[in-house]
Amino acid sequence: MGYHPITPFGRSAEAVLASVRARPSASNAPCAIDKWQILRDLTTARKSFDLSDRDITLLQALLSFHPEARLDAAQGLVIHPSNETICARANGMPNSTMRRHLARLVAAGLLIRRDSPNGKRYARRVSGQKIAFGFDLSPLLHRAAEIAERASEAREHAAQIKALRDTASLLRRDLAALADLGRAEQVQGPWDAFSDLARLTARDLRRQLDREELEKIGQTLHEAVTRATRLLDFETPEMSTSAAQNEQHQQKSQEDSYDSESPVIETSTAEEPCATSDDAPDSAEKREVPPPPLRLILNTCSEIAVFTPDPIHDWHSLVRAAEKIRPMTGISDSAWTDAKKAMGPEQAAATLCAMLQRFSDIRNPGGYLRHLTRKAREGTFSASRMVMALDRRAA
Repeated sequence: MGYHPITPFGRSAEAVLASVRARPSASNAPCAIDKWQILRDLTTARKSFDLSDRDITLLQALLSFHPEARLDAAQGLVIHPSNETICARANGMPNSTMRRHLARLVAAGLLIRRDSPNGKRYARRVSGQKIAFGFDLSPLLHRAAEIAERASEAREHAAQIKALRDTASLLRRDLAALADLGRAEQVQGPWDAFSDLARLTARDLRRQLDREELEKIGQTLHEAVTRATRLLDFETPEMSTSAAQNEQHQQKSQEDSYDSESPVIETSTAEEPCATSDDAPDSAEKREVPPPPLRLILNTCSEIAVFTPDPIHDWHSLVRAAEKIRPMTGISDSAWTDAKKAMGPEQAAATLCAMLQRFSDIRNPGGYLRHLTRKAREGTFSASRMVMALDRRAA
C-alpha cells in the first residue's frame, strides 16, 4: 500500500527533471553497503561530483538520521527529519545554507525528495506498513560502485600529484645547493640564475598546481640540475669508500682501535707517519679554499645542533661549536690544530660537521681528519664537496 511520488512538491521544472533522473531502477537492487564507507568514498571523489566540503557535511548529517549502519534496499531508506534538526546535526548550519546545499545533493543525483501531498516530511503506518515522506537515500546505494570507482581514480590522481610535487621539491633543493656550491668553488656558471629559479619554484610550490604545471616545473628543474652537475663535474651522489675520494671516505682500519690517529687506508701497504704542520711548505698552509656555504652546512649537517645548546647563526658560532664538540669525538689537540692550519678554521669546522653526520661509519676520527688534512695541504680536498655529497645522499 502507498505510492512513492516521482516529482517533488512545488518544485521547479529543473528539480522535477533531477528527481526523475535520480529515481533508481527497481530491478537489480544492490547488496547492503556500509553507509559511512559510501560517505568516505564520496568525500574523496567529491570534486568529480561537483560537491563542496559543506555539501559532504550536510550529507553526513542526513546519513546520521538513518538508524542502521548499512544501507539496505530491502529496508526503508527514506528519512524525514525537520529542517531544524538537520541544521543542528550539521554543526549549526543556517537554514538557508542548509537548503542550498541540500539542493546541490539532489541535483547531483545523490538524494531524492519523497514529498507528501502537502510537502511536509513525516512517517506513518497504514495497516502495519510504514509510509515515509522525506529524503530517499537509495541513490547512494545504487551508485555506490560508481562512487567507489571515482574515489579510486581520485586517490590515484592525488598520489601522482604528490609524487610530482615531491620530485619538484627535491630537484629545487638540489639546484639551490648546487648553486651555492658553484659559487663557493668559484666555478664559472649561471649560479645566480639557478638560485633565482630555485627560489621562484619554492614560491610556486606553495600553490595548488595541476599535473601539467608540476610536470613542466619538474622538467625545467631537471634540465637545470643536469646542467649544474655538468658544470661542477659532480656525478657521485653518495659518499664513496675509496681513499682516493677523500671527502667521501669512510675510514676503515684493520684494527678495531679508536686510540691511534694514524689511519690505515685499505690501498696502503704500510702505515704512514702522522703529518704535522711542519712537514708542509708555508705556501701550502696558506692556501685559501673557500668554505662551503653556511646555509648548506646547517641544512645538511644537522648533527652539530644536537651536541651544542647554543644557536648557530654565523661562521663564528659554528667554529665555536666545533671547538667545544671536538674533544668528544676523540680527535686530539694536535690533529685539530693541524686541520685548522691547513684548511682554515671555517673549513675545519665544516669538515667536523660532515664527520659528525657520518660518525658511525668512521672507525678512527682522528686518523681520518689527519688524512683529510694531508689532502688539504696537497690542494685536493674540498669541504664543499664533502658536504654536498652528504646533501645528495640525504636526497
